[in-house]
Amino acid sequence: MGKFREKQCVVSSLELKEDYEGRAVATLIESKLEKGRGKAILYIHGFVDYFFQIALAEWANCLGFDFYAIELRKYGRSILPHQKPNNFREYTEYFEELDLAVDTIRKNDGNEMLVLMGHSTGGLIGSLYAHHRRDKGTIDALILNSPFFDFNMPALVKKLLLPLTAAIGKHFPDLPSPEGLKPGYPISLHKDYSGEWDFDLSYKPIEGFPLNFGWINAIHTAQQELQKGLKIAVPVLVMHASRSVKPGKYSPEMKTADAVLNVEDIARFARVIGKNTEVAVVEDGLHDLLLSTKHVREVAYNAMREFLRKHALL
Repeated sequence: MGKFREKQCVVSSLELKEDYEGRAVATLIESKLEKGRGKAILYIHGFVDYFFQIALAEWANCLGFDFYAIELRKYGRSILPHQKPNNFREYTEYFEELDLAVDTIRKNDGNEMLVLMGHSTGGLIGSLYAHHRRDKGTIDALILNSPFFDFNMPALVKKLLLPLTAAIGKHFPDLPSPEGLKPGYPISLHKDYSGEWDFDLSYKPIEGFPLNFGWINAIHTAQQELQKGLKIAVPVLVMHASRSVKPGKYSPEMKTADAVLNVEDIARFARVIGKNTEVAVVEDGLHDLLLSTKHVREVAYNAMREFLRKHALL
């Protein structure tokens, strides 16, 4: 299940300004209705990720939304040969492609209503984007699927070692980090291992991509800003799994828990991002709730639909 059927979508490249690695592009994927209803959803993927969840696009279309997914610079189809995959130094770098995507959706395609949706790192970036664009009427609602509000590590490490690592990354952004992602979660997803989903392992490898200290600093800086409190003006839905399991080697319990983030962190910081925020806890959900087992992901889809209905977005 879950194989991306690219012929059903329009895939286009967005040319960006050159950055510290040279030429950069983003990718916009569109699944639009034959007769649009003036409303759209824009999806932002997570880290070591790209858009392959065609079921999400189909769900959005069935609800009457044009669907768009942005693959940020250095992710998925946007990776260029000279770039380090998934590398960045400041979260505001991504505002360029998000602004271009919003212009396409609103100005070019005539959508008057736009719901922004972000998963994991995309949820962190999407939250900060919604905060910084709150006075421009850029989006009408925000849906967050297990957003990356905090690093999942022991409190003492988070308090003492993380700031030091981030400080190193600020001055030496290209320095390779000895730490990387754990393989258990992607193993729980891919059909060739213990999952049901078919995705491109060159874009989303089991072993992940090597981290730079600059990436750690960029995430830490973004999280610090969010944790101090945001002023997102639109309705927000924060969804997360009911429990977490320690990241590491694959184990069967990773099929019914978040094996990447601590859900308690998500719940805690959901309270500080906006005054009109709702939280939905999805029992037995994975880190990407929409890649959970069928009956679990249906709960997540229902939560999103009810949120949209409640705020008169359907």
